[in-house]
Amino acid sequence: MTKSGRLNRGTTLVTKKEIVKTICDRANKEKLIPKHNLTQLATKEIVQWTFEAIIATLVNEGRIELRNFGVFEVKRRKPRKARNPRTGAPVNVESKFVVTFQPGMKMEDDVRKHGRLPEPKKKKPRKTKAKPGDAAPLANGTAPAGVASATKVAPEPVTSDAPAAT
Repeated sequence: MTKSGRLNRGTTLVTKKEIVKTICDRANKEKLIPKHNLTQLATKEIVQWTFEAIIATLVNEGRIELRNFGVFEVKRRKPRKARNPRTGAPVNVESKFVVTFQPGMKMEDDVRKHGRLPEPKKKKPRKTKAKPGDAAPLANGTAPAGVASATKVAPEPVTSDAPAAT
């Protein structure tokens, strides 16, 4: 987050520590506490208390509405049948409580006007295990001199109607 409270455009992850620093800096800049500075440690406690109050309200009441932000609500998810992705075997999933969030109008408007998706993570190429005695092919696809290639080179496809030379 920047000093204005907006997310940096290059930032894809904001941590509680960054939120605490932003709030602390803003409180001290606006001299929220006269003759004293608000420490990051005290700000962290206040932020943590806020999160704990939201959780306690959800546990006790099942719903919390924060004006201009949104509504958190506890809902019961019905039992269902699913599949284990590894084995494909059917699995019974029991009912459970989940927290849902419905953003408020101000949040939706701000995100619609200024929001953007985080950059997708770039996939790293898979490393293959080389067998002992295998040599990496050269840039042109051939094996280094003196090393027999274990890979077969496929013939180039015929691109004309003329018969292939034998």
